[in-house]
Formats: sequence, C-alpha cells, structure tokens
Amino acid sequence: MHSTFYRRCFQIITAAILGYALYRMLNPLFGMLAWAVVLAFILHPLHDWLSRQLKGRRSVSAGLLTVLTPFLVLTPLSILGVEFAGQVSRLLVYLRDHPLLSWTDLLERLSSLPVIGGWVSWARENTTSSAAQVQGWLTDGLESMLKNAAALGGDVALGVFGTLAGFFMMLFLLYFFVRDGAGMVERLTRLIPTEPARRGQLLRYLGEVTRAVVFGSVATAVIAGVIVGVGWAIVGLPAPVVFGVLGLVAAFLPMGASVVLVPAVLYLAFAGRWGAAIFLACWIGVLLITENLLRPLLTAHHAKVPTLALFIGAIGGTAAWGILGLLIGPVLLSFVVALVRFAEESVPANA
Repeated sequence: MHSTFYRRCFQIITAAILGYALYRMLNPLFGMLAWAVVLAFILHPLHDWLSRQLKGRRSVSAGLLTVLTPFLVLTPLSILGVEFAGQVSRLLVYLRDHPLLSWTDLLERLSSLPVIGGWVSWARENTTSSAAQVQGWLTDGLESMLKNAAALGGDVALGVFGTLAGFFMMLFLLYFFVRDGAGMVERLTRLIPTEPARRGQLLRYLGEVTRAVVFGSVATAVIAGVIVGVGWAIVGLPAPVVFGVLGLVAAFLPMGASVVLVPAVLYLAFAGRWGAAIFLACWIGVLLITENLLRPLLTAHHAKVPTLALFIGAIGGTAAWGILGLLIGPVLLSFVVALVRFAEESVPANA
C-alpha cells in the first residue's frame, strides 16, 4: 500500500509532465484556438437565440454561424488591417511631401496669443534645444511610430487567417466551441476545489466581468473609433482609418477617444481652416455624448471593471498577441482583478 506522500508526488509529477506535453502540443495552435474561443464567446448569445428559433437544433445553429463568420467577421477585419497598413504607408509619404506646420511657425503663433504667449516666449529664450532639433525629434518619432503601426496592421490579415489549413482548422474548432462551449465550461468548472454554491457565484462574477469588457468597453471603443475615423474623413484629413484605430485604442483611456481629435482641431485652427476646426470641435461633443451614453448602457447589470486594467490590458495584449490581444488582454487582466476582489469578499470581516 503506497503512502499518501507517494501518491501526491506521483499525481503532481504526472500532472506536470502531461501539462508540459499538452503545452507543447497546443502552443502551435494558440492563434487558432484563441480566435475560436473569442469568436465563440461573442457568438454565444446569438447562438442561443438562433437555437430557440430552430427549435433546439443547436448543431444547425452552430453550423450556420460558423459558415457566416468568415464573411461577417474575419474578412472585414482582414480588409481593415490591409487598409490600415496601406494608409500608414501613404501617410508617411504625405508627411514627407507636405510637411505640417513647422515647429518654428507654431512657436511664433503661440507667442502671439494673449494668455500663453509670454510663457512660450520665455521657454524659447531659456531652452537649449533649437526649433530645428525639436522638429527633427518629432518627425523621427512620428515616422518610427507609424512604421511600427504599419507593420502591426500588415500582420492583422496573417493573424486572422494564417495559412489556409490553419484558417479551416480555426473554423472547425469554432463550430464545436459554439455548439458545446457552455458544456465544456461547466465540466471544467467542476474541477474548482470549492463548494458548488461558491463555484457558481465565482463563475457568474467572471462571466459578468467578461461581458462588461467585451460587450461594454470593447464595443464602445469600436464605435468611438468609427466616429473618430468618420469625423477625420469629413474634414479631409489624411488616413482616417489610421486615426480611427488610434481613437479605438484611446477609448480605453479616461479621456476617451476625443484625445485623438483635439490635436486635429488645433492643427486645423493654426492652418486657418476655421470651418473645419469648428465642425471637428462639435464632432468631439458628439463623440463624448456617444461614449458617455453607450458605455453605461452596454455595461448595465455587469460587473464594474477598472479603467486602468482595461487600458493596460489593451496595450499589453495588443503587443503580445496583435489585434486579438485587444480582447484577450483586458479580459485576462480584468479576471485577475475580479479574482482578487472575489477573494477579498471571501475573507471574513473579523479575520
């Protein structure tokens, strides 16, 4: 008869070996699995509704959604990535051929303003860097940022589709995750070492956090990015898709996506395009109203997620996993925050 210590050591070592083997086996499939899981989660409410319309035929519902996904989700996303990369490249050419307002001209105009003119003049007289140096730093930094953005945008289509075999593998996985995903999650959660009532409470809490991130913050950011891009295009500024995507990322900031449009308003004003500047300033008001109405509406009855976790998760997730990280990053970091809060609620007040 083996001792308890031997059995536990055997279980731990076996689990470690199998876990490592499973990691080596699934690591090449991470992109396909991640896309399938994310899309299955997003499609789950639609799958439930469609299954009811089809009188409980969940396999048919999952099959229809799987067939429609490439046309309604993946293809538009890939086209957006290609267009984003192309507009970044054209923007770099445009900036070389049509330099924006020079740093010297900008300082001259700021010096003539009644309120801040004195401060700007004092800074010009006491700074050790010349206007040409500052202009060069700004230009080099902007070009470096845009080149990195172009490389990221060019990788979006590859990240979504990958190889043809990988694409069909992802669709194959998506079908089963859509059809059986709820059951898979239920079986996995039974492994959590806690009482059923507490386990169910934890799952509901994590589900609310995930829905708040995906259907609230991310959806609001996408809509805000579209509004930024449309406003940018209306006033005739170059690369609206690029700045729409920047607006999407900035929507995770406390200031919101309007931070992308403020420099455009200032540039239009300094360039003498007062009509466009006034219109874009009013457009910022529309954007702020939309964000402040949509976010509470889409996150109603869901758990509250810290803005810092959303922003760091979006930036870090995008750096780690590309466009897919825009969803995975905030969800993972929000999960950590949710688990910490859940653990705090589990500790007795007099502990």
